[in-house]
Amino acid sequence: MMSSLKMGALKETFYISHGSPTLSIDDSLPARPFLLSFRQKVYPEKPNCILVISAHWETSEPAVNVINGPNETIHDFYGFPKPMYQLKYPAPGAPELAKKVKMLLEEAGFKRVHEDKKRGLDHGAWVPLMLMYPEADIPVCQLSVQTNMDANHHYKVGRALASLKKEGVLIIGSGSATHNLRTMQGTNDNVASWALEFDNWLKESLLTGRYEDVNHYEEKAPFAKLAHPQPEHFYPLHVATGAAGENAKADLIHHSWTNYTLSYASYKFTETS
Repeated sequence: MMSSLKMGALKETFYISHGSPTLSIDDSLPARPFLLSFRQKVYPEKPNCILVISAHWETSEPAVNVINGPNETIHDFYGFPKPMYQLKYPAPGAPELAKKVKMLLEEAGFKRVHEDKKRGLDHGAWVPLMLMYPEADIPVCQLSVQTNMDANHHYKVGRALASLKKEGVLIIGSGSATHNLRTMQGTNDNVASWALEFDNWLKESLLTGRYEDVNHYEEKAPFAKLAHPQPEHFYPLHVATGAAGENAKADLIHHSWTNYTLSYASYKFTETS
């Protein structure tokens, strides 16, 4: 099914808070040097393929992009500086990986998994990847999120895809640890108390392995609805934790804030069994 891929098992999955699209050009954002040094300081292994679960692709049922040739760079944001619309990240598509993702999900009981043969990479994928892997030489496939479903659904999606790590596929959930655009402010001097409380709860829950609590964050977490009025930026985390395994060890690999309520907390999950 994935004969063109070199075998090389991975044990890690990641959740990256990509925050604002200006991460692509703004050197003042603390998360930017973190991602630029990702290969040197966080994860030196070069994966065979990358599967990105992006907050910016919402579908009613799971969908993968099946792209032959380079991925289109989708500029799915408005009112930003002109240079951002000129950025390109022409990473190769990963059609074999896409079909494997579909097969694994269907085998796990997900009745319909759609193939999109036109959609490229949205900014939830290409903004962090252009900093992490600027050569754009690693095949990339995207998987959508379903905001009509719950966190446990996305955890199960991740569990179904866990075996991809054995084939050298790096699984990255891309969202934001907190994401309430209406509460954001221009200041970076302080952080809203509710955002800090939710972020601290998330960190403690992940680092102590309370993944079931995170799967039920709407009931368990303080200020859950304030931190995520809509769940699309949080669900990629659940896919990443599911794909890492139920006994995975979580590590906080970056933490910073901007705009009063936007957390860039990012995590690595390492399979332990």
